[in-house]
Amino acid sequence: MPLITQVAEAVVAALNAAAFSQPIAAARSYLPRVELADLKTLKVTVVPSSVSVVTASRGQTQRDVAIDVAVQKKLAREQNADLDPLLILAEEIAEHFRGKRLDSFPDAVWVKTEFKPIYAPEHIEQLRTFTSVVTLTFRMIGQ
Repeated sequence: MPLITQVAEAVVAALNAAAFSQPIAAARSYLPRVELADLKTLKVTVVPSSVSVVTASRGQTQRDVAIDVAVQKKLAREQNADLDPLLILAEEIAEHFRGKRLDSFPDAVWVKTEFKPIYAPEHIEQLRTFTSVVTLTFRMIGQ
């Protein structure tokens, strides 16, 4: 299994083992396309995003693996009371990994979190759907 896929699977396992303000069932996907009808319930999708490889030292390589975690749900209304809990969940997911190693892949150490985007206004406006993407970066150093 490719390194990035192993890290993505470890992220899925960590998400599904955690308790958040809303129950989630994360799943890994290469193509995170979702039908709007499927977003009536909360969807958390983990997508391998990128790998950066540089020299760490004379005999070691540093690999930074980025994993996108998408939080999506179709909205009944476009009001703060409906949007706030979803943004809180995205922030909880980001915070869950801060400063940690992945339990099922302990060579991967968290180094950075970015929101790309914190939420997509065009999805709210055009699709009446909340979408937030949390990009987690994990570092591995080895041969």
